[in-house]
Amino acid sequence: MADKNFFAVDLGATSGRTILGSINEGKLQQRELTRFPNHIIETGGHFYWDIYALYHEIIRGLKQVADEGIQLTSIGIDTWGVDFVCIGKDGGLLRNPYCYRDPHTDGAMEDYFKRIPRERVYEKTGIQFMQFNSLFQLSAMRSHNDSALEAADKILFIPDALMYMLTGEAVCEYTILSTSQMLDPRIRRIEPELIGAIGLKEEQFGRYVNPGNVVGTLSPEVQRQTGLGPVPVVAVAGHDTASAVAAVPAQDERFAYLSCGTWSLLGIETQNAIINEKSFQYNFTNEGGIEGTTRFLKNICGMWLLERCRKEWTDAPADVNQVNADAMQAEPFRSLINPDDPRFANPVSMVEAIRSYCKETGQSIPDDYRQMARCIFESLALRYRQVLNYLRELAPFPIERLHVIGGGTYNQYLMQMTANSLGIPVLTGPVEGTAIGNIMLQAKAAGLVHDRFEMRKVIADSIELKTYLPADKEAWDKAYEHFEEIISIPQ
Repeated sequence: MADKNFFAVDLGATSGRTILGSINEGKLQQRELTRFPNHIIETGGHFYWDIYALYHEIIRGLKQVADEGIQLTSIGIDTWGVDFVCIGKDGGLLRNPYCYRDPHTDGAMEDYFKRIPRERVYEKTGIQFMQFNSLFQLSAMRSHNDSALEAADKILFIPDALMYMLTGEAVCEYTILSTSQMLDPRIRRIEPELIGAIGLKEEQFGRYVNPGNVVGTLSPEVQRQTGLGPVPVVAVAGHDTASAVAAVPAQDERFAYLSCGTWSLLGIETQNAIINEKSFQYNFTNEGGIEGTTRFLKNICGMWLLERCRKEWTDAPADVNQVNADAMQAEPFRSLINPDDPRFANPVSMVEAIRSYCKETGQSIPDDYRQMARCIFESLALRYRQVLNYLRELAPFPIERLHVIGGGTYNQYLMQMTANSLGIPVLTGPVEGTAIGNIMLQAKAAGLVHDRFEMRKVIADSIELKTYLPADKEAWDKAYEHFEEIISIPQ
């Protein structure tokens, strides 16, 4: 049997890459083909994504495949969530899409809730409230008489728009739609009441597809540009976090996952959405997963805290691994913060924001980078414990272990702290889970694996997993009590 080769496009908010993957003798093999920046364009008082530059980079990667004489089985694309492109009646893109960081959504949630109350929106969607969610972006555009929205025949999320540019097929993939705050997860369709309030219709979002569905084949134009034939384009889990969770090498359902990077996303995989008073109170989100599952999770601040501090520190080593190691020389539990306090969202100085938090809560103020880094790591581990406790109240099964994926797994000290704080084993890997999930969903579409657990077995057999066992229970229990006291102090 000829080798099956899968072309994965993995686009993040700062960079993107194309990867070639295959499965041989039950093990996954992958090779990075190209890597490129994803620039935000600021002009006219707005922030945009350069959708044409991203398309160009996809074409460049496909040309490389053709030049190497590789026969592709399929192509899959995953990206960040919520953002979208407006398509005109003539089939052309009306404008580069807004970036979710654009300030046009300031106040958009409160404005929308004048039409439909917050509680009603959550009851319909089960999605965590963030002002950049697609529903509020569209509401803001409507309020501002946005010309692209006025002329839009179709509205396509970023991975769907790129598949449209490759194939001419307009689709709406389930997992990326689920980030929008427009999907009813019970029926897995757009809720007409929510979009009707801003003058939109369900048919404007393309035909529904699920992860593993074939969208179409490369158009004659793209075939000519790349030198490839009519290669199928497969809808993978278009939302990058959904692809990453698909790559979690779990053996059964009794696990929680933590995608640990700039953001931390902590959650579980369930068969059905969990929408009730407690999930609303804790502000959990229900996003689409593979095979009709739901990713029930909460967004938590992550290594953003450390990334911002490192830009300010003048006395810290340039090597982040050395910073992590040096932090272990600082006194434990000297200072703690709530990582999700609003002051840490985008401060002028993260160092001063952390110091002011500690001062206002009557704690010792971190004196140097070692103490501050240790404060960040311990606070994240304790915040993970708090959110896991919420999950245990809501989960339909016991949570026996935590799988961690993403770049945060390189920080072995944070991983051990997380195991200590949670009191359950922590298993780390893969680091590049998003691309792996993308490739494995294409492999599933090609019939090489049959379900998500067979996918995950191939992944587990292909990577090295590291396990951290909990320790120092008494010290971490005492620290958690102190953490809860600190975060309850009025600021």
